[in-house]
Amino acid sequence: MTSVRIAGPAGALAVDDGGRGGVPLLLAHSLAGNSAQWSHQLEYLRATRRAVALDFRGHGSSDPSTNHDYTLAGLAGDIAAVADTLSIPRFVLVGHSMGGGVALTYAGAHPNRVTGLLLVDPIGDGKQIPTHEANAFLEGLNADYDAFIREYWTQIAGPNAAVKERLLADLRATPREAVVQVFREVMRFDPDPALAGYRGPILSVVTPNNDQPFSLHRLGKGFSHRIVTGTGHWIQLDKPDQINQIVEEFLETIRSR
Repeated sequence: MTSVRIAGPAGALAVDDGGRGGVPLLLAHSLAGNSAQWSHQLEYLRATRRAVALDFRGHGSSDPSTNHDYTLAGLAGDIAAVADTLSIPRFVLVGHSMGGGVALTYAGAHPNRVTGLLLVDPIGDGKQIPTHEANAFLEGLNADYDAFIREYWTQIAGPNAAVKERLLADLRATPREAVVQVFREVMRFDPDPALAGYRGPILSVVTPNNDQPFSLHRLGKGFSHRIVTGTGHWIQLDKPDQINQIVEEFLETIRSR
């Protein structure tokens, strides 16, 4: 494993790079996350192949955005910078939650570079969020940010107390500007252009709460999905072995093509 810092489009990015062999994987974390939230997957994958995880701008050990841009398209530029700087021409792209939306955005713009797209409980179709619900959520963030965001994170973190405390610590370390702006992006995320642009293999791994009409795998003609129960939103932390097995099975389907 090698921790490096590279020049991103809005500041230096921290990257965790390691392993050799096979088609590389690039893993993208959630809002208020970091590359360490993929530690179980990185350890597993690096036994047989290269696996790279980045800290998005304003997250983990990366610099805050120098241009205050936390749009999904801007964050997709961080993925592009990592892939280009590390000379990774083609790779499997894995994204969790916000990182799933960013991964889809990148894949739609660069379909020839993504050999497979694996989404872990990704954000959904923002067009289906009622305006009054979106406004109420954003007003709650602005009215009492610390209390509101802690309560929301606690609700979605899942049953594992140690995981919950870890997630809350990562949340506290993330700039408020990044959190609020990304939520605004999520509320208006239109995945249709990216889904139309990327035609490669795609799989979504979701909780039961994310098997709804707004979920990415339910849009248009839909695509394959797996449901994991007994977990919070951070499936890779609550069920690491199950996620590792799903990743391995997804890689097998790509190899068989």
